[in-house]
Amino acid sequence: MIERFFQLKAHQTTIRREVIGGLTTFVTMAYIIFVQPVVLSAAGMDFGSVFTATCLASGLATILMGLLANYPIALAPGMGHNFFFTYAVVLTMGYTWQQALGAIFISGALFILLAFFGFREKLVNALPASLKSAIAVGIGLLITMVGMQWSGLVVDNPGTLVALGKLHSPPVLLSLFGLLVTAILITLKVRAAILIGILASLGAALTAGMVEYHGVLDSTPSLSPTLFKLDIIGALEAGMVSVIFIFFFLDLFDTVGTLVGVAQEADLIREDGSLPRARQALLADAIGTVTGTMLGTTTVTSYIESSSGVTAGARTGLASLVTGALFFAALWFSPVLKMIGGGIETAEGGRLYPIIAPALIIIGAYMMKNVAHIRWSDFSEAIPAFLTMMIMPLTFSITEGIAFGFISYTLLKTVQGKFREAPFIITLFSILFVLRYIFLANG
Repeated sequence: MIERFFQLKAHQTTIRREVIGGLTTFVTMAYIIFVQPVVLSAAGMDFGSVFTATCLASGLATILMGLLANYPIALAPGMGHNFFFTYAVVLTMGYTWQQALGAIFISGALFILLAFFGFREKLVNALPASLKSAIAVGIGLLITMVGMQWSGLVVDNPGTLVALGKLHSPPVLLSLFGLLVTAILITLKVRAAILIGILASLGAALTAGMVEYHGVLDSTPSLSPTLFKLDIIGALEAGMVSVIFIFFFLDLFDTVGTLVGVAQEADLIREDGSLPRARQALLADAIGTVTGTMLGTTTVTSYIESSSGVTAGARTGLASLVTGALFFAALWFSPVLKMIGGGIETAEGGRLYPIIAPALIIIGAYMMKNVAHIRWSDFSEAIPAFLTMMIMPLTFSITEGIAFGFISYTLLKTVQGKFREAPFIITLFSILFVLRYIFLANG
């Protein structure tokens, strides 16, 4: 039954690989269930309730992705979206967190309507091959940048923006240990290399006393403080049209970018450049967002950390079912996850995540292979691809990378006299991106 539903042989995978891939994805992105409550509690939301809502919304959306689209892509509340929600919409603009959740609900509802018309599916399939490859590489570089910062290998520097961290500090040494172990295992073609590397780092951290043992089981916090507390009418009455648009815009291109990047890495994109079952994948994303707002968490979107599971061998939705089930299990096993993804306090008062950081760095190396598919001899293809790849890690935004890629692609094809090579929907969004930069520069 599993073989028939997920078509494991057709995707050249096995149940074991899918389980390892799903577990690897979960371990790599488990940090969100601890980061999300911290961010949203600053907006006045209950910490424990947000934790529970995040686990439930992530588990449901990820399982839907596996069942509807048969893709090894996990979903959870998006990083960046949560900060915009708290620090821009609530703390700066002065809206209540209930109204802000209402705005996200409206954005998600619009996505569900668009999914039935195939709007986002057309956008995915219209992407030129060079930009598809560039998005995958850009996401890889973004993941690597996050890994470098979370490991402490790269730190901020007033003069040069970034600099090399303190290599002798314990968290950095732990990161280097995990990176070395994972790199050696991957070189030896051990399929569970990333997962083994994470577990080896955890063992080293516990042995060295860098991570405190918190036990295995814990009770589940109540959901009632945030359950169905969103204020949809209040969002409409408060004139939050621009906020709804920004949530919509960010979710659209973060999801499309991640979907294309991970699908490219998993060899799921067809020879004609189309992505099968894109509509179902995007529908799962939209349902996750709407459900998440009702439970009490922010925009649910596809996660770039899904690449870790793909790197470990995942190719089908069975891996998503494993990841989704683990999100549900996290409601009771939070102490274990806290040891892996809770981070380590630095002497300067900051927080690093050296146990999962090496996995992110290795994933970036994997995704760089897509650079070979870009036509570097044609500068109307090469320059937009280059801008897409570089803007993503330097601005920490998938959306901005896609924006620069779209705009430059349309412009260069036009001056080259090949305007028709730029799909209409790409040209349309290029114009919308330009308008966004003009009128919503601070958004």
